[in-house]
Amino acid sequence: MKYSWNVISEVMRITPPILGAYREAIVDINYEGYDIPKGWKLYWNTGLTSLDPEIFPNSRRLEPSRLEEDGPAPYTYITFGGGPRICLGKEFARLEMLVFLHILIRKFTWKLLVPNEKFIYDPMPTPLQGLPISLQPHNY
Repeated sequence: MKYSWNVISEVMRITPPILGAYREAIVDINYEGYDIPKGWKLYWNTGLTSLDPEIFPNSRRLEPSRLEEDGPAPYTYITFGGGPRICLGKEFARLEMLVFLHILIRKFTWKLLVPNEKFIYDPMPTPLQGLPISLQPHNY
């Protein structure tokens, strides 16, 4: 299941389930020559971090092996947030995704009904035709 979780994590890194969040500066900050006063609201974008080629080389390529061993540095893989505000449902979501994937793979063969379907980005990638698939139970 470790490899399955790495695949799921890579998919969520490339297409994060959340866009980001707002935070408030609790002290005055100078970041690369820009002054951010205490109290200002900041917006962090998960997509910009997870697709940063300095953090994840070949960032748009699906490479489940990049999450093996120690994995990415802290606060670089932020699909579920991080630190004291990390998603409380992370482990439940993990279990749910792994069980779903396991059942889907073990019990069904599936194929895309529109193999070259186009996507729109508003603000998340959305298949134009809803990504229809055909599921057929395995014949044991």
